[in-house]
Amino acid sequence: MKEAVKEARKGLGEGGIPIGSVLVKDGRVIGRGRNRRVQKKSAILHAEMDCLENAGRLKAGDYERCVIYSTLSPCDMCTGAILLYRIPVVVMGENRTFKGPERYSRGKVRLINLDLDECRQMMADFIREKPALWNEDIGLT
Repeated sequence: MKEAVKEARKGLGEGGIPIGSVLVKDGRVIGRGRNRRVQKKSAILHAEMDCLENAGRLKAGDYERCVIYSTLSPCDMCTGAILLYRIPVVVMGENRTFKGPERYSRGKVRLINLDLDECRQMMADFIREKPALWNEDIGLT
């Protein structure tokens, strides 16, 4: 999770939304990403999507040996990618500032919520400082 937090802080420093993610296979980081919707003017580059893209093309069996870490509960879009590739474990930094479709995911993946103050505070500060940007990121007006 420390590596995901580093990605989130890097994204914040770039003027983006502070959410980071890493993909770990057999105990080794094979992909990392951060929310780069602002930086890349992207409609879909959430942290988990960026992480999966940066991991490159993997075989189905590779994903099944992975754990994805995210500083925040994955949204519908990112959850869809996680389910599509059958990544069995999702470790999130927190889900108080935003809760993705965790009910839908349960039973399909193992969800671990670390409920870290560091992740929660980073998001709470960002949401308070840039509510319009945050709402855009999660599809609200």
